[in-house]
Amino acid sequence: MSLLPRVSARGAVAAVAAIAAVAGGFVGQSAATPAAVQATPLQQRLDSLLNDSRYDGSQVALVVRDATTGETLYDKDGAERLLPASNTKLFTSTAAMHTLGPSYRFHTDVLATAPVRGGQLLGNLYLKGYGDPTALESDYAGLAKQLKAAGVRHVFGDLVADDTYFDHVRLGDSWAWDDEPYYYNAQISALTLAPNTDYDSGTAIVETRPGAAAGAPVKLDLVPANGVLKLVNTATTGAAGSANTISVDRDHGTNVVRITGSMPLGSAVEQDWVTVWEPELYAADVFRRALAAQGITVSGAIKNAATPAGAGRLARDESMTVGELMTPFLKLSNNMHAETLVKTMGAVAEADGSWPAGLDVVTKYAKTLGVDTSRIRLSDGSGLSRKVNVTADSITDVLIGAQKESWWKQWYDALPIAGNPDRFVGGTLRSRMQNTPAANNLHGKTGSLTGVTALSGYVTNKDGRKLVFSMISNNYLVSPRSIEDAVGVTLASWSDQAPPAALVAPFKAASPACESEWDKAC
Repeated sequence: MSLLPRVSARGAVAAVAAIAAVAGGFVGQSAATPAAVQATPLQQRLDSLLNDSRYDGSQVALVVRDATTGETLYDKDGAERLLPASNTKLFTSTAAMHTLGPSYRFHTDVLATAPVRGGQLLGNLYLKGYGDPTALESDYAGLAKQLKAAGVRHVFGDLVADDTYFDHVRLGDSWAWDDEPYYYNAQISALTLAPNTDYDSGTAIVETRPGAAAGAPVKLDLVPANGVLKLVNTATTGAAGSANTISVDRDHGTNVVRITGSMPLGSAVEQDWVTVWEPELYAADVFRRALAAQGITVSGAIKNAATPAGAGRLARDESMTVGELMTPFLKLSNNMHAETLVKTMGAVAEADGSWPAGLDVVTKYAKTLGVDTSRIRLSDGSGLSRKVNVTADSITDVLIGAQKESWWKQWYDALPIAGNPDRFVGGTLRSRMQNTPAANNLHGKTGSLTGVTALSGYVTNKDGRKLVFSMISNNYLVSPRSIEDAVGVTLASWSDQAPPAALVAPFKAASPACESEWDKAC
């Protein structure tokens, strides 16, 4: 199909000029008998790529625009609502940079209502979270050191976990029940903990290693060590060279984690991430262990409740800035960061740390960028929800509008960069479009769910013209992701002065690209 430039209020003049140029400056004999407009070479080339049998019975939208003028160069179904998967994070991340600001820091406080006398606190100790998704075991150890420096030696009350900065809705709208044990689907809490510097908040790592001989139970470790997760181990050590069938799953509604299967003798340590039920209690447990390591004892139990008004602060930990958080968030497509940012925006802008309040903030900001928000629906911040519906038009509006912001360069650099093998540079695009004109050129956000793949971002063509594009595919049975890559390479290698002679065929990377952007092995 040959497609005309999309005409809109923002680009009507440019579109008319483009049509006139294609038609040799003469649009038609009369209003009643307009001349046919010939598709541009770029439009023809992109049409050819999308004319693929994988799209039989499925949907694809693709919009390409000039990043500077906003002129639409290609539009296939750009106004159609589709599931964007993690392209939703383009809306969330830009709204967070605007609303919270790149210098915003999350924090975690330790408070008490009673004074410390002679090293003794005659009352409860409160651990209150304000949404930090980057809090590590070392940060809780730092809080414990601050308490020791403040002279605390014994707490005669309880250790109270306070996550009331957010509401108590832990999982997003329409998130799949069978994803709950996995690290990309963790519970959202204002008080939480990450086991690693990917900052997978709300999870712990189960390390599995073979026993000393075939038939022996496998050996387990928890990172970080905690008493919240209860490991039930029936896994055994198999003969050397046997299949690895280890499975690590948490029982729904509990913190019982079952390790089953077999691990071959002599194999390397395996790591499996598992989500935690009620992560505020997990954070408090790790904090209590940190207190013990500093010689501070707590007589009471771990409970969850709100901190009383008037409590005094004894210690505080602060996170990296939101601007810095953009790198692990966007490079690795971290769902929990997205949802934490949404609830934090609600708490900061509307004094309501909930999804509805935060998504209202995100939607209002998108409108300021030129998005027709009456035509889209945001149901979470990450795109895990299958109720999110956006258009390729709206994504290109965000990409173009964000360029005017003072923080845009930091945000742009945080997007995955095609073909760059460094995990915190290439991110989810590190194994894609390698050794092509798109490599170290195309900055984009990936998206993947079953039956959904998306790629949207920025690319500079061979003439030095900066383009924005958004491509969303839905309801396919065989993945068309290689067509996304071919579109990216086509745009990067395109010259209006000398269009490439050959069509860029859909291709596979030298190393097969992962179909899931959340596969830790990728």
